[in-house]
Amino acid sequence: MSLSFDPDRLPLPIGHFIGDRLIPAAIAMEGGLPMHRPSDGRAYADCPVASSDLVDEAVATAQAALKSSNWGGVRPRERTAVLQRWAALIEEEAETLAKVEALSSTRPVGQLVTGDVAVTAEQIRFFAEFADKEGGDLAPTDHGSFGMVMTEPYGVVGAITPWNFPLSMAGWKLGPALAAGNAVVLKPSEMTPFSTVLLAQLAVKAGVPAGLINIVQGDGPTTGAAITRHPGIAKVSFTGSTAAGSAIMADIARSGVKPMTLELGGKSPQIVFADADLEKAAASIATSVLSNAGQACVAGSRLLVEKSVAEPLIERILGHMRAVRPGPTWDEKTRYSPIISERQRARIHSIVTASLTGSVECLTGGGPMDGDGYFYAPTLLAGVDQTSPAVMEEIFGPVLTVQSFDSEEEAMALADHPTYGLAAGLYTRDLSRAIRLTRRLQAGTVWVNRYGRSRDHILPTGGYKRSGIGKDLGREAYLANRRSKSVLIGL
Repeated sequence: MSLSFDPDRLPLPIGHFIGDRLIPAAIAMEGGLPMHRPSDGRAYADCPVASSDLVDEAVATAQAALKSSNWGGVRPRERTAVLQRWAALIEEEAETLAKVEALSSTRPVGQLVTGDVAVTAEQIRFFAEFADKEGGDLAPTDHGSFGMVMTEPYGVVGAITPWNFPLSMAGWKLGPALAAGNAVVLKPSEMTPFSTVLLAQLAVKAGVPAGLINIVQGDGPTTGAAITRHPGIAKVSFTGSTAAGSAIMADIARSGVKPMTLELGGKSPQIVFADADLEKAAASIATSVLSNAGQACVAGSRLLVEKSVAEPLIERILGHMRAVRPGPTWDEKTRYSPIISERQRARIHSIVTASLTGSVECLTGGGPMDGDGYFYAPTLLAGVDQTSPAVMEEIFGPVLTVQSFDSEEEAMALADHPTYGLAAGLYTRDLSRAIRLTRRLQAGTVWVNRYGRSRDHILPTGGYKRSGIGKDLGREAYLANRRSKSVLIGL
């Protein structure tokens, strides 16, 4: 059965989801935000904007649901069972979720069913299993006392997710928070708001107590700020740009003190040595900047290659780049994504244009693609240096820069970015070199002879420097959703 669909005939859950009900946009909206489909640029809906009063209602609903359901106090295995049922429903409704997400996002429907949607279900299952397997610890004390460290849920967690992978990013936030016994008030991106509503509706259908997941739509300055500043929200988790993360930190500092997890921007290097498998490296590097048209925080957008193999490697990468064919996200055959908006495409082009100075050469691409939608041609810039805008700035598009080196020391110096430290790639057949340089790279994740996340959800993700605070995924994400309490009992 074909996954392709008519974008003009797809029903959408337009509104907020609070408790167990969809609040239509006409009731809750304080002026909608116009939305355009990235694949053809056509306006198709308005995203409602939740006011601070509506965020108050969502937080109060979450607090009441925690109390009435005793979600944080029930036998942990009960939470596991409910979340497992939710994961099963996500898989059953994969086609519906994929179509709603594909309509408004940059994600092709053919990649969503077996990719993003399946991964979201896996993430929910993964975190569900922590509920009865992670607890407190006994502490070594003298014989006159008994010490232990207890953990407990925070209460209501505020979450803000980005537009580039809406469903799987929601899974990053909802899975560990719910498994750890919390409720969540979540704001998806105003550019891709609707698939997260379906995800929440499926949770209630699976038996997650109504009110534990509340979805409020809106922009950052209005709805996002109302979440981060809210006194009833005990912790904030955000994935997005470094600039937005900095604004959230400032908001929280002005309104009080609360813990936060921030997974932010990156400008990740991919370092290729002469002994690497060049075919494998070229395919991996190209995929990292072509997948979702480079719209990923971990996109490996800086190629650093040993000078002796630079030319053959670049030729192989150019072959991959020149082979892409754009298509609408609602066509199951599409493999190359549009840019999320005309504004973002213009930003990409301005950085590329600003970088074309001196000896910099554009070997392919360099501009918007012809036809409907917000497509940008895969672009490779050679001859850049460390001061180039394309090297310094997170572009969030299908743009790869190339620099060459002669020694390990030079490679490490080029790899070290003054702002970002989210991820890095390393290609070599020399195991000693791989381990040695992995230790030196200033990045929260290092991939060796591959690039990109796997479906091993036990591996946490997060950055160094201004690429973030704390971790998503892994045991660390679960523990970040519980707070600890030290107890000492005199005997």
